[in-house]
Amino acid sequence: MNQNYSKFGEKFTRYSGITQLMDDLGKANHSHDQDIIMLGGGNPALIPEAQRIFVDELKKVIDAGAGQMFGYYDGPQGSEVFIKALEQMLNDCYGWDLDEGNIVITNGSQSSFFSLFNLFAGEMADGSQKKVLLPIAPEYIGYADQGLSANMLVAVRPKICEFENQQFKYQIDFDQLKQTLKQENIGVICISRPTNPTGNVVTDDELARLDNIAKSNNIPLIVDNAYGQPFPGAIYTDVTLNWNTNTILCLSLSKLGLPGLRTGIVIANHATIEAMSRINGILSLAPSSVGPTLLTRMVKDKELIQLVNTVIKPYYQAKADIAVQLFNEIFGNSSAKLHKLEGAFFMWIWFPTLKITSEELYQNLKAKGVYIIPGHNFFIGMDGDWPHQHQCIRINYAKEETTLRKGLEMVYHEVF
Repeated sequence: MNQNYSKFGEKFTRYSGITQLMDDLGKANHSHDQDIIMLGGGNPALIPEAQRIFVDELKKVIDAGAGQMFGYYDGPQGSEVFIKALEQMLNDCYGWDLDEGNIVITNGSQSSFFSLFNLFAGEMADGSQKKVLLPIAPEYIGYADQGLSANMLVAVRPKICEFENQQFKYQIDFDQLKQTLKQENIGVICISRPTNPTGNVVTDDELARLDNIAKSNNIPLIVDNAYGQPFPGAIYTDVTLNWNTNTILCLSLSKLGLPGLRTGIVIANHATIEAMSRINGILSLAPSSVGPTLLTRMVKDKELIQLVNTVIKPYYQAKADIAVQLFNEIFGNSSAKLHKLEGAFFMWIWFPTLKITSEELYQNLKAKGVYIIPGHNFFIGMDGDWPHQHQCIRINYAKEETTLRKGLEMVYHEVF
C-alpha cells in the first residue's frame, strides 16, 4: 500500500546501509541455522567474566529495590547520581575540570548523533545550509542518514599509507580538508576514534590539528569514542584522551557488552549540554535509567575502569592478534591488504584486484551463509567514482577463532 508520507517519512523509511546491517545482524543472531557464519554486524563480544560481573551487579540493584531503575523518570539530562559519578571518574583519570553541567545521557549513540548533527548542521535559523564534515572516510555507517536535511554530510578522501606484511592505514589529507572547509559551509566536524569500520586511530597530532582547525573556524569538533577510552578501551596504540570546551566527546556503554541498554554519554560545554537535555525532553521525556542505575556504583568505586583494563581490553587485544595471524595465514602472498588494527574489533580488508563490487561479493557470500559488510556504504559524503570504495569489506573479528577462520577462508575462495 502506498503511503502519503512527509519528507521526513520518505527519508527515514527508505532502506539504508545501517538498516541492511541491523537487519542482517538480527536475522542471523536469531536464526536456527547452525551453519551461518556471522562476521558482519557490530555486536560486541559477550565476554563471560564481564557478563558475570554485570549480572551480579544487576542482582545487587534488584535486591536493593530497583526503584530508580524501573519506577521513576530521570530528568532530561539523565541520572544525576550517574552523571556525578562519571564527572568524578573522568576528572580523576584525565585531570579534567568537568562539572555536572558538562554531561548528558542519551538513549544510545545513534540518538546522540541525530541530535548533535541536526543541532549544528542542516537548515539554520538564518536560512543558510550547513554540513557535517567527516575528515576521513570510510567512517561509521550509522552517520549516513542522521540528517534531517538532504546531503548534510561531506567527507574528505584519505591518504593511503601502505606498509609491509600487506597492511595499510588511512591518514587525514589536511590539504584537501582545508579546501573542503573553503568550499562548503561546515557547521561541525566529526570523527570516530577508533574508527568503525577500519580500526583506524587518528594520532594525537592529527586530533590536535583538527581541534585547532575547528576552533579557528568557530565550529565544534565531535569525537566519537564509542570503542575507545575510558570504556571499552578497545584501542591498541598509545594515544591520549583530551577534552576542551570546543570538543564534544561521545561515549557509549554498548561496547562494554551492554548494547541492549541503549545508553550514550555526551561530554561538552554547558550550552551544548543544555541544548541536548532540552532535545531529550522533547523527543523522549528522559533517557533510560537502566544503564545508569546498573553502573553507577561500579563507576563511583572505579571498578568499571578496572574491569576494562584487566578483562575487556585484553580480550579484544587478543582477538586482534588472532585476526592478524589468520589474515597472514589465509591471505598471505595474495593481493589482499589489511588495514592496520589499532582499535575497535573490525578487520577492514581491501582487495585492489577485486573483479566484482564489494556489494556483489557480499551477496555471493550471504547466499553461502557467510555474512560480511560491503565497504561502499561507509564512504559517506563522497561521490562514487573512486574504485577503492567498492573494493573493501568489514569483518567483525570478535568471534571464536574457528568461526573467524572458516569465514575468512570462504572469503578468500570467493575472491581468489
